Amino acid sequence: MNILISGASGLIGSELTPYLKAQGHSVFVLNRTDKDSPFNWDPSTGHIQLDSNIELDAVINLNGVNIGDQRWSPERKRQIVESRISSTDLLSRTIAKLPNPPKVFLSASAIGFYGDTGRHSVDEKSPVGDNFLSQIVDPWEQAASPAQAAGIRTVFMRSGVVITPEGGALKKMLLPFKLGLGGKVGSGQQYMSWISLSDELRAIEFLLNNNISGPVNLTSPTPVSNQDFTKALGHALNRPTIFPMPEFIVKALFGEMGDLLLLGSNRVLPSVLLEKGFNFNHNFIDDAFRFKQL
Repeated sequence: MNILISGASGLIGSELTPYLKAQGHSVFVLNRTDKDSPFNWDPSTGHIQLDSNIELDAVINLNGVNIGDQRWSPERKRQIVESRISSTDLLSRTIAKLPNPPKVFLSASAIGFYGDTGRHSVDEKSPVGDNFLSQIVDPWEQAASPAQAAGIRTVFMRSGVVITPEGGALKKMLLPFKLGLGGKVGSGQQYMSWISLSDELRAIEFLLNNNISGPVNLTSPTPVSNQDFTKALGHALNRPTIFPMPEFIVKALFGEMGDLLLLGSNRVLPSVLLEKGFNFNHNFIDDAFRFKQL
């Protein structure tokens, strides 16, 4: 396929590009910085240019500022929402108007759609939640409606926490855990829905190649409590995990971001992937922590 990727420099995009090339696909990057690139854009101004000489088979939208790299001030919350909705809307409207639109549009989303699920399991049939994360994801997905209306097969990839030592949540945890300073967060009973990086990449390719549309949870079939996650990481590193981070410290340090991302519970199941026959390489968190780099 000829595949266009936005957000190609991010954690997922930087790994997805070489992965898809290795599978024989031609991958093009929607560039923000190089205005001479055949595919370039600036969502903040509404500018977008797609090479008319290349007919795209698929577009993968991974755009959006990092949600967990700083406290959520009112301005940061605006950036988090706007960076996702404006870019998705611009890209969706643009490909919908192409003379030969792509057959599939895979648009990044998140399990934040479901809000705080507590100890209850949810899947793609479950309703939208009622916190800030839900308020991001719902309109983010709706921004892809022009592509859907044009008959482009559209998939909302609701990803969980992607497990890789190269970035994201795990990279931030590694140093304190290696120093023996790791421990559960809050009560440790809140659930985390995760997926290994290799399964994330394989699932994206699976969605490209199979007739699936609508929301799809990219999460392992076995969500874990924060306490079990902590024990598994400590075991993988051969380090103790005896220094918990109490709830009041999380809230004091991180505010609303800590309350939702660290103390919130997400017990999300990948029902669509399982029903369609996708096989996970890493079903259990212990398997996902078997990195040589650790």
